[in-house]
Amino acid sequence: MSVDTAATPAIAPGETRTRAAWPAVVSLALGIFTLVSAEFLPASLLSPVAAELGLTEGAAGQLVTATSLAGIVSGPLVVASLPRVDRRWVMAGLTALAIVSNVLVATAGNFGVMLAARLLLGVALSGFWAMSLAVTAQLVPAHRLGRAMTLVNMGVSLATIAAVPAGAYLGEILGWRAVFLFVAAAGVVTLVVQLATLPSVAPSGAPGFRALGSTLRRRVVALGILSIVLIAGGHFMGFTYLRPAFDTIAGLTPEGLAVLLALFGIASFLGNLGAGFLADRHLSALVIASPVAIGVGTIAFAVLPSSAALAGVLVFVWGLGFGAVPTMVQTWMSRVAPDRLESAGGLVVAAFQIAITLGAAVGGLLVDAVGVQVALTVGGASALIGGAVLSTARAGKPRA
Repeated sequence: MSVDTAATPAIAPGETRTRAAWPAVVSLALGIFTLVSAEFLPASLLSPVAAELGLTEGAAGQLVTATSLAGIVSGPLVVASLPRVDRRWVMAGLTALAIVSNVLVATAGNFGVMLAARLLLGVALSGFWAMSLAVTAQLVPAHRLGRAMTLVNMGVSLATIAAVPAGAYLGEILGWRAVFLFVAAAGVVTLVVQLATLPSVAPSGAPGFRALGSTLRRRVVALGILSIVLIAGGHFMGFTYLRPAFDTIAGLTPEGLAVLLALFGIASFLGNLGAGFLADRHLSALVIASPVAIGVGTIAFAVLPSSAALAGVLVFVWGLGFGAVPTMVQTWMSRVAPDRLESAGGLVVAAFQIAITLGAAVGGLLVDAVGVQVALTVGGASALIGGAVLSTARAGKPRA
């Protein structure tokens, strides 16, 4: 297949762009959208998947765990093991791997095949996200990196707004397998756009496994990684089990469920937009406000009397907080490790996947043992602690 990339010529390591290649940035956002859509779908389809396969909801939630387990190692591994490969082809290859994963899930005859397919998705998602910061940094001028990352991370928000609620609704009408096929088709469209817009992008920074280790040994980076695990882990401890949490609201219809999920997605979208502005100008305030919103939203949802109206308000607050997290932590990391964007990106993704693994696993144990309300409460407390850790890390003087 011959693709014209004349509009976005090849980029050499360390090159400073004078004009932004926004179509290429949009193609990265589309990639994040399709990958995160596939990752989050079990949260909206948990009950029907569990019913068809004869599993508990806690066990079915481990589909999220399988994806994140692969992602823990694959994000840094993709960065370190492909030091000389054109990043254009790496990103396109990871998108193709996600397409294969979704087709396998849609056609799987047993839970084992589904788990294996979700492991492939973990490799694709983590590798793609790990590369996104460094690739985006070579697509736009330095003074527009924050806005570009907001656009890329908008894929996360749009996935939450459109894919997760639509997955819940379409799953009730067409079945959960058809939903995964729809996501696979969206991946095909994304792959075509990437091949048409992404220029050749050379690797940047210090490649290899040694660079990963030396980056992690920086104290401020290590504290940042710990905070990501606590904040995102607390979020996913509750978010993975939103479906059974919403089932505790009396009289909630499938349409009402979709509305509540959409509210979370809209709030996440707005949180991401706001994070782009705040991260550039008031980062120290953002690292406090975001985890506090997550913690307050989840804990209040767990302990206050259930009603659809109150749930909508609390889910909106929760979504605002989490929507800001990706842009917040990537901007923060780019300031403390500007010379190691690929290594730092791999570590950030590994931290997120560790958080998803622990959140989904611990949340599943709590849901099956003591109930979804306890899972939400513990998750909210974890997010608040993570915010405190990140604030402490910011108290030190970051590298310029």
